[in-house]
Amino acid sequence: MPEQVERRVEELESHWKALQGPLSGVSGIGKSFLRYLHAMDIHKVEDLLYHFPRRYLDRRKLSRIGDVRIGEDTTVVGTVRSADLNRIARNRSVLNVAIFDGSAYLYGVWFNQPYHADRLEPGTEVAFSGRVQYRRGRLQMVNPAYDILDDVGDVGSKTVHTGRIIPLHPATQKLSAAMLRRLIMRTLDQFGDLPDHIPYGLRLRYGYPHRSQALREMHFPGSSGRLNRARQRMAYDELLVMQVALAMRRQRLKSETPGIAHAAPGGIVESLIASLPFKLTAGQERAFEEISRDMSEPYPMNRLLQGEVGSGKTVVALMALLLTLENGHQGAIMAPTEVLAEQHFANITGLLAGGLGLRVELLTGNTTAARRREILEAASSGGLDILVGTHALIQGDVEFKSLGLIVVDEQHRFGLRQRMLLKEKGFCPDTLIMTATPIPRTLSLTLYGDLEVSVLDELPAGRAGTRTLVVGPDGREGAYDIIREELLKGRQAFVVCPLVDASPAVEAKAAEKEARELSRVFRGTNIGLLHGQMAKADKDKVMADFRACEVQLLVSTTVIEVGIDVPNATVMMVENADRFGLSQLHQLRGRVGRGEHLSHSVFVFDGESEESQRRMRAIAEIEDGFNLAEADLEIRGEGSLFGTRQSGMPDLRVARLIRDFRLLKHARADAFELVERDPHLRDPEHLLLRLEVESRFRDNLEWLFNA
Repeated sequence: MPEQVERRVEELESHWKALQGPLSGVSGIGKSFLRYLHAMDIHKVEDLLYHFPRRYLDRRKLSRIGDVRIGEDTTVVGTVRSADLNRIARNRSVLNVAIFDGSAYLYGVWFNQPYHADRLEPGTEVAFSGRVQYRRGRLQMVNPAYDILDDVGDVGSKTVHTGRIIPLHPATQKLSAAMLRRLIMRTLDQFGDLPDHIPYGLRLRYGYPHRSQALREMHFPGSSGRLNRARQRMAYDELLVMQVALAMRRQRLKSETPGIAHAAPGGIVESLIASLPFKLTAGQERAFEEISRDMSEPYPMNRLLQGEVGSGKTVVALMALLLTLENGHQGAIMAPTEVLAEQHFANITGLLAGGLGLRVELLTGNTTAARRREILEAASSGGLDILVGTHALIQGDVEFKSLGLIVVDEQHRFGLRQRMLLKEKGFCPDTLIMTATPIPRTLSLTLYGDLEVSVLDELPAGRAGTRTLVVGPDGREGAYDIIREELLKGRQAFVVCPLVDASPAVEAKAAEKEARELSRVFRGTNIGLLHGQMAKADKDKVMADFRACEVQLLVSTTVIEVGIDVPNATVMMVENADRFGLSQLHQLRGRVGRGEHLSHSVFVFDGESEESQRRMRAIAEIEDGFNLAEADLEIRGEGSLFGTRQSGMPDLRVARLIRDFRLLKHARADAFELVERDPHLRDPEHLLLRLEVESRFRDNLEWLFNA
């Protein structure tokens, strides 16, 4: 490396290390401030610089107190002139805080909340937000939201916000927004000459400001336009670093990790397809073609197969498993619950009943010791072809002679370490991840951005579909009428009891109570009960009776969310549906509509919140699972469908996946192009970007760099 370049690299590394340094290096931070900042999860200089405002006050758009209108919601800024606390009874008080802005007085009024007086001392500049009332001859707000703009007694504090836009940082009772504002201003002055990890060419392409300028504008914007440009740059920054990490992981998988190069599909796969009692959909054929192409490569496959409930994912997975068997290897399927593992085992053995002579076994926590020893011996000796199971598959004594493909179903229910442990059972086996929970494109490009993706976007022919009804409590009798009508036709129904508590024991009691009540409503009907607290033998008997139509109405908790396939069931009724997530409701809806008869999903809800009503409207109006997942993401926000911490992804401070989807696509294309040119980011221009990736993924290096 030339001496000039080497000096520049050392200089950049020095700047970067300063940002990673402790807060004690910031002038003016004493021991008390350190304690308060650490309590806010702010530990290093960079944390403080990236502690962005939660909102801003634009003085140009604020109302003068003398101009406010009675009955309107508004924000005003003034200086506290008095704070009078009056005790009106032993445990009752009223606090009146008067503020003045040069045009008029306005009073903030709090009942039984005397602690506000400790923060709202006379001389403090404060912003009040709320509805203006006129009582007892004066303007007032009851329980206004407020932000302290400048604390009393701080010399020179008025110079902190030099522009017209005031940042309001997330604060605590010990550290007000005003204190943080001054502290961040000092930190920017001390460390503000920052190197930029985004390559100059990319900044030039989009016209983004340098990181130093963007950080200043995020904290102390000179105008709304400059603030918006800074926010776009910081959002792109976050998304680019994330996508570079994903691109590096995929690049490493392809270039450095040896895998099994499978030959093209042969006789065993063709025999299965010929024996199927149905024709594969175009989506299934396309997905298997993509999977078999991946499996032919000399590096491990890492593919996500997503599709609606009943779209035929298991058949595609079985074809992939047979492909690895044709090449002399074994396959494994790991499911999150015994019910789902048993369903996979039943489906696979049923599809293989044509006489291919393969050995398929089921391993769960309830497998007897003797049977377990027999299965493990067969797996390690090569006498077993496909092993289906739960977390039992990752136990230390489970060994395979040659594991060629692992299939992980509903993988978001597993932790990262569990998935890695299964992969370690073989030498870099191919991986197929399946999910029936539709994943929005925004999340698939982030949580699964390093995976290839296959989508089953059509259902097999011959299904009549499902009609969805959303009703209030007064519509329950109508739902019962639908169930009666279907039962008279010889069909069956599910009733999912209310989600009342996180405790399985409490849910079990709720299901038992629901079953007793329904036995009075549907006299003469054989009603079954299913919940997680039941013994396995009892659960197996109930499900066997339901499949045999000896039980007509099944009352259950959400244990039936996945893994239940009874085509004769044509009604799904869910009580207190507003307490469930949209993805859960869609999964439950997928339990019916699996046969030739029109089915009905009835969601009974009594929630009054706007979010509840929006979710209920969405489930009623949207049938497509992917569109519903997008709606769920928009209503509840990022992180609600899958926990980002479990997935290994760092939190996003600025970017919002739906709002910034265009930025996400640009960042993804730029990142993969950059890593294609410089796989290890060894170019001096990319040094800071590599350090940034390593810093943000410090706690997730296994996720990032291990196949």
